[in-house]
Amino acid sequence: MGIKHYLRPDWPAPANVHAATTLRTGGVSRGVYSSLNPATHVGDNAGLVKQNRQAIKELLGLPTEPVWLDQVHSARAVQAVKTEPLQQADASYTAESGIVCAVMTADCLPLLVCAADGSQVAAIHAGWRGLLAGVIGNTVAAMQVQDLLVWLGPAIGPDCFEVGAEVRAAFLEKSVTFIKAFKEQSNGKWLADIYQLARIDLEALGIDKVYGGNFCTVTEHDRFYSYRRDKQTGRMATLIWRE
Repeated sequence: MGIKHYLRPDWPAPANVHAATTLRTGGVSRGVYSSLNPATHVGDNAGLVKQNRQAIKELLGLPTEPVWLDQVHSARAVQAVKTEPLQQADASYTAESGIVCAVMTADCLPLLVCAADGSQVAAIHAGWRGLLAGVIGNTVAAMQVQDLLVWLGPAIGPDCFEVGAEVRAAFLEKSVTFIKAFKEQSNGKWLADIYQLARIDLEALGIDKVYGGNFCTVTEHDRFYSYRRDKQTGRMATLIWRE
């Protein structure tokens, strides 16, 4: 068995739902982008990125080219449709088979969502700005499904995500329930648990089938890209589709 260059979500999704997060290994990009970088917007060589995207397609047996988004830390969720230019959004969803929803991250939280009956899927890119703006709630509302499963993919861990007091204040203004996701530091800053922030959001939406969330992109250097750690770097792709 060779090295796996991706993670499969550990969740009880229906058999017709397929999903994965790519790791940083197994591609052709060099230097700070080493090696399986699918992002065209980070300064990597376009030809190498194209090869990486093809490698991901083959590696995961994707039915079609993923529907990439122009991610801007918004709360916008759109139907996964290929457009030129790319749709400016931070989540996509579909009820169609063979359509691949995809988000790219390098510390922000990728969430995968599927209907318990396998009828719909979604991928969400959630940094703290997106979470605060309500990207999870907007995606769930757009799907119009009651019974959902959610997987929390690789993101910055709770011991590495230092934020200013204004970030914590903004979340507490939204709801005091977010208080348990912040830990005070001696320098006047706070450690934020992005997984906990998402779980609090999901709980408020009545979603309790939540899996994953045990990663740290910053400390797991060999597996993950991290913007906070390296500044100039590649991205992981988190993808979901249904048969």
